[in-house]
Amino acid sequence: MTIRTEPETGIQYVELSHPWHHNQPVLPGLDELILYRSVNHAKHGVMSQKFKTTFHTSTHVNAPIHLVSGAKGVGEIPLDTFFGTGVVLSIPKEKWALITAKDLQAFDDVVQADDIVLINTTWHKRYADSQDYFGHAPGLSQDAAQWFVDKGIKMLGVDTPQVDHPLATSLGEHRNGPTMKRLTPEYERETNRKAKEDFPDWLPAHKLLLANDIPTIENVGGDLDVVTTKRCTFHAMPWRWNEGDACVVRLMALMDPTGNYNIESGQAEE
Repeated sequence: MTIRTEPETGIQYVELSHPWHHNQPVLPGLDELILYRSVNHAKHGVMSQKFKTTFHTSTHVNAPIHLVSGAKGVGEIPLDTFFGTGVVLSIPKEKWALITAKDLQAFDDVVQADDIVLINTTWHKRYADSQDYFGHAPGLSQDAAQWFVDKGIKMLGVDTPQVDHPLATSLGEHRNGPTMKRLTPEYERETNRKAKEDFPDWLPAHKLLLANDIPTIENVGGDLDVVTTKRCTFHAMPWRWNEGDACVVRLMALMDPTGNYNIESGQAEE
């Protein structure tokens, strides 16, 4: 557990991001992150690095344009969307479980309009280059996504690799899939149900959120348990990339135990 305290204000900072690095866990079907030093200290006396990647790696924000043609890109989303008050909901879920509107009813008085909401399913503890993390994760149902739309939140983060259930994505038998070929047979063998019947639509929850201008953060991690059930301030600024469909972010929570923190007015001193 890591909480950093700024000595003058007493503001506490909590890391909520996974690392971004070489051999990064990558969603099946996406290209590997390629990161290398173009120059190095031993030869050149300086280090500089290059990378090639999809921005849907590590802890990242998805802009509406990711799934909605003509919608806002990352750099077009208002700045205040990525900074503000919110809450972390504790909704523990096991393999292939769905987060439903019924689960969210318990938080009706907790979640407020314009909140940034993060969901802790406990899945961030499994973060790894593994079939389990990507293929067995829980996901959001369409009625749960509608619940957040109706609440008027401004951003939603999940500690899973994707917003939707894995079988409602290209990991299963949807467009460009299956990118995890064993997943559907495994599901049908264990549940005695047909995956396509249980999950007929492709990314229904994610599309609904983005269509309503609610950006999403996937792979929330770090010390998420520290702030779970707490109301605090979140910061998740992406690049000013106007056409961007997604961008890696450094997600953090800020807490003010003293209650003395004030933001400067911005007025010039006389």
